[in-house]
Amino acid sequence: MSTEHFTALAARIRERAAAIFPEVLALRRDMHLHPELSFEEVRTTALITDYLLGLGITPEPPLLPTGAVALIKGGKASGKASVIALRADIDALPLHEENLHDFCSLESGKMHACGHDMHSAMLLGAANILAGMKDALEGDVLLIFQPAEEKAPGGAKPLLDAGLFNRFHPSVIIGQHCFPNVETGKVALCKGSFMAAADELYFTVTGQGGHASAPHKAADPVLAAAHIITAAQHLVSRVAPPHKPAVVSIASIHGGNAPNVIPRQVTMSGTMRTMNEELRSLVQEKLRQTVTHVAEGLGVEGEVEIRKGYPVLFNDPAVTEKAAVVCSEYLGSDNVLESEPIMTAEDFAYYLQECPGTFWQIGTGSPLSEKGNTLHSPTFNPVERALETGSGLLAYTAFRFLDFLKV
Repeated sequence: MSTEHFTALAARIRERAAAIFPEVLALRRDMHLHPELSFEEVRTTALITDYLLGLGITPEPPLLPTGAVALIKGGKASGKASVIALRADIDALPLHEENLHDFCSLESGKMHACGHDMHSAMLLGAANILAGMKDALEGDVLLIFQPAEEKAPGGAKPLLDAGLFNRFHPSVIIGQHCFPNVETGKVALCKGSFMAAADELYFTVTGQGGHASAPHKAADPVLAAAHIITAAQHLVSRVAPPHKPAVVSIASIHGGNAPNVIPRQVTMSGTMRTMNEELRSLVQEKLRQTVTHVAEGLGVEGEVEIRKGYPVLFNDPAVTEKAAVVCSEYLGSDNVLESEPIMTAEDFAYYLQECPGTFWQIGTGSPLSEKGNTLHSPTFNPVERALETGSGLLAYTAFRFLDFLKV
């Protein structure tokens, strides 16, 4: 289709996104008031399902106890229709909100501190726009409202294992995530490895307790734990090549309960982040060796448990290049930025192992954003006008990629 056609289409979608903004805002605030943790999103699922039904979109039979999947069939699809998948996550975090606005979480110890309420509302807004324009769609749009992104093993892999892609066969998948360090109205994209593989580390050091005044008569696990932490931190600079990002952080240590007693055992936990699978395996192996050998050298026993988390999130370069064009058409080229890789993790990575796609940062910040306005913070407070941007951009992306897929 001509450039003029898509220019007019983008203008029409922007107009529609602005018109439904109050409705999408209300959806977001409803979800924010009633956050639900991973695999507990019963109310959120019902809200999403009811809204889709109100648009004339019937959700598919559920593949998991929570979450929703729906297909918008394009009116101009011919033969075997191409499918573009759009994904939003729906779960909240176990965090007590400390904001002061009048729609703070009503659930003690639970908060949408990562923007999943924003993501879900944006995708519902896009569904609203697409439902009203489906006769012009040249393929089908798969809407994925995914549970449990925040808690490993996550909701993406169980959805795939339950046959999501085997049933709908998307040719491309698109996701977006709120980022307060990107200004509202802008997006940032990254080709290739964008987000890290994340593994949880659990170390246990067992020795022989005793009186702190006579450490020579004990086997001190506290001392060994200190050496292990220092040695583990050295792995990044001495094992990982300088051009390959890696992070090892020991974030908690527990042992003992008195100032004059050497405890029998110390436990530690932390995280490991890497940007490719080869380095991931190497650092895991070296961590196991480091903990056991350092412990042995100090006369105690070291045990290691590494729980593998989400894989590296790899944005398909060709899809990402097309997405940059699409975002520029809808937002203007000055509002499309290039992102650096980051060491946070996302289970959207599982979809990208099965289907070409890309995952971009959508801006929810402002030049005057408060210092505490960060992801996973009790004061995370995204600019809500981003809902209009995200709803319209997803809808326009669906039209544009279905046109690409005709070729």
